[in-house]
Amino acid sequence: MLSKALFLQCVMGAVISVISFLSFTAHAIEEVNVYSYRQPFLVKPLFDKFTHQSGIKVNVVFAKKGMAERLSREGKYSPADVLLTTDISRLIELHDKDLLQKFTSSKINGAIPKQYRAQDDTWFALTTRVRNIYSAKRLGNIDFNYEDLADEKYQGRICTRSGKHPYNVALVASMIAEHGETDTLVWLEKFKNNLARKPQGSDRAQVQAIHQNLCDISLGNSYYFGKMLKDEKQKNWADAVNINFPNQKNRGAHVNISGMALAKYSPNKQNAKTLMEFLVSIPAQQLYAETNMEYPVRSDVTASTLVASWGAFKADSLSLETIAKQRKTALKLIDIAQFDL
Repeated sequence: MLSKALFLQCVMGAVISVISFLSFTAHAIEEVNVYSYRQPFLVKPLFDKFTHQSGIKVNVVFAKKGMAERLSREGKYSPADVLLTTDISRLIELHDKDLLQKFTSSKINGAIPKQYRAQDDTWFALTTRVRNIYSAKRLGNIDFNYEDLADEKYQGRICTRSGKHPYNVALVASMIAEHGETDTLVWLEKFKNNLARKPQGSDRAQVQAIHQNLCDISLGNSYYFGKMLKDEKQKNWADAVNINFPNQKNRGAHVNISGMALAKYSPNKQNAKTLMEFLVSIPAQQLYAETNMEYPVRSDVTASTLVASWGAFKADSLSLETIAKQRKTALKLIDIAQFDL
């Protein structure tokens, strides 16, 4: 028969073992769930580094569309914690459908310029990209404004993707914020008259069209230039154009963002906060900038060597939230102008 002292010692040992097991289990299952519009190769290096540093596992659901619909369908039972999107339009859609929650962090607000985050702290930029003008090298160096897309000297010389693509909708919204609804409609109609072909394809397809002498001017996000330069099959397209930063003598180039937000019913809110703060840290911003050839949202982190080689530029200082308020009006004007027809 065990002595009382030995019995108590065994009991205490068992209790300590159980506590240790539960503690280990709790640590082992620490996780955060991400719904992402960003491609796996762009975010996996970030998440791997985050997990290595924090011990928090990142579970990711990748999608090209339908995030708002999925979150609405899942409701309060949604497992989503952090939402990653590819542009301001998709962030605003999530906001307008009441799928986000306010999230205050001094680390995040200290890292992200005010114009690139929501006033109510529901969404935040991670990277920025310019809506550039690509021009055929045969034109030499040009000083270009977005307004010049309507100049009759470019009649039959411009290519673009659909006017209703979120990247172009955001640009049109910025024009409305700058010039008003009436003048922007006139601009859209004249812009359409200058098209060399019906709006179609991707941003890269427009550069290909310039290479093929189908047009001289196109719109395109800055990071596509880097992607083409690094693609052996597309490098000759990029070599045929100059990348131009519009409106450098006035308000500055239109800038869009990739961004993040905290899901309304986040079940792992503290882990989500830890991840979101990590994504705006200097090491994460450096890694993100190198991977995706966009511009870091932090002013104290430099762009990659390739991106920096395109030169410094002046960005439009108008807040993206102000521009995004014109999104519905922009879509209406694009329809009125029958831009895609």
